[in-house]
Amino acid sequence: MRGFLTVTISLFVMALLAMHGHAEDLRRKFPPDETLKVPSLTLTEEQFLRGDKVNGVVVMLTGELRFPNWNAHLPAVVLLHGSDGHKSGSALGWRDFLNQMGVATLRLNSFSGRGIYRARKNESQLSLFAQIYDTYRAVEVLAAHPRIDPSRIAVMGFSRGGFAALYSSMRRFQNLYGPTGARIAAHLPVYPPCNIELVGEFDIADAPIREFHGAADDSALVAPCRAYIERLRAIGKDVTMTEYPGALHSFDDSINPLGFIVQKGQTPRKCQHREDDGKIINIETRRPLTYDDACVEFGTTAGFDEAATEAAQGAVKAFLAEVFRLN
Repeated sequence: MRGFLTVTISLFVMALLAMHGHAEDLRRKFPPDETLKVPSLTLTEEQFLRGDKVNGVVVMLTGELRFPNWNAHLPAVVLLHGSDGHKSGSALGWRDFLNQMGVATLRLNSFSGRGIYRARKNESQLSLFAQIYDTYRAVEVLAAHPRIDPSRIAVMGFSRGGFAALYSSMRRFQNLYGPTGARIAAHLPVYPPCNIELVGEFDIADAPIREFHGAADDSALVAPCRAYIERLRAIGKDVTMTEYPGALHSFDDSINPLGFIVQKGQTPRKCQHREDDGKIINIETRRPLTYDDACVEFGTTAGFDEAATEAAQGAVKAFLAEVFRLN
């Protein structure tokens, strides 16, 4: 009997060790995340618009590169965060969704390297245009990675990151700062601010644009984006915009409950501004726009909308399957 128990215990221990070894093998086999360094510049609004790279401040950014499998020449999406930073629920949720599709993701962090934690209470900490420059540099670094297919890189951004995802399509900006060794295959802006008139804004690259917006967004209003997209479509550009009825800002962020109120959230939603001689002008005051202008307000609402999120995920999956030629 004792011998039988000894043999049984030994077999049990061996089985546990085998299971542990198998688990270790699985952990070793699964592609680990990489942290990529992304050299960039901190450019003011005016420096960016005037093409002044000489006086920009050198900064080293980082990004989390996550692989869905061991395959080489993977398609990839650069994820551009909003005012809450790179750990927002939107960026994390889309990272996981895209990885499940077989798409690699680079979750770029435009804040930490600049000593910024969040920007929603003080958007003046970093120009929206600086994140466009970051976008190009991230695409450039990603395209040089041996496991990434440089012909299949898209950019996707949320809120201020959506601004970068949308306007990085402009040929003017690409000619000034665009990535070397790669082209952006598609632009996926999600609830970006669009209430700005830029010089050359209708001259965009050939890459398709798919924009997604909550119809009830009170932070980045939907109407200016609708007008911009409609004008692009009118001149034959491959752009579409999808609106989700009742959906708020950050509708894809499962961390935020529905109707989450950002009491001190800063928004120029009612500002009308345009580019004039390398500056962004408040059309009402005819002076350079600042976050102290009367049109800048505080108090926005946000919140997760499961139906809108699932609809957006379905649209993105179908779109990228075509753009990236996925099986």
